[in-house]
Amino acid sequence: MDIAPRIEFVEDKILVGVSLSMSLAENKTKDLWGSFMVRNKEIKNRTNSEYISLQVYPKDYYYNFSPVNKFVKWALAEVTDVNVVPEGMEVFMLPKGRYAVFDYKGMPNDATIFTYIFQEWLPHSGYQLANRPHFEVLGDKYKNNDPNSEEQIWIPIQ
Repeated sequence: MDIAPRIEFVEDKILVGVSLSMSLAENKTKDLWGSFMVRNKEIKNRTNSEYISLQVYPKDYYYNFSPVNKFVKWALAEVTDVNVVPEGMEVFMLPKGRYAVFDYKGMPNDATIFTYIFQEWLPHSGYQLANRPHFEVLGDKYKNNDPNSEEQIWIPIQ
């Protein structure tokens, strides 16, 4: 696998959604997205039709990696302001920063792309992993459990 990312700078983003604490060993992604998708139409001030799958990892998550390490995962949509937040949902402020953006096509649960990013691309890139959220943009071409699914993987760098 040899996917070259583009490097982008993201300004602060206002996101609204729901979150769950989980680990890779105790993956609750299906539950998280199930609870979000039944209510996502309640978000009235969206900036676009995309969804954001976002992970907040502890600072040493990748340096002391274990599948049982906990992190917080979010199911989100970008919004214009925080004046209208549906009951039971929370605001997440994504801080500005530089990201390596990988355009990925394949099964959403195929971890080989992340193995490539963290074991091959990042160590040879001249960048270091930054302590900011990681996220995936799920647009119109995203299809859950479909080998033709497309998404963008955003990895925080410095």
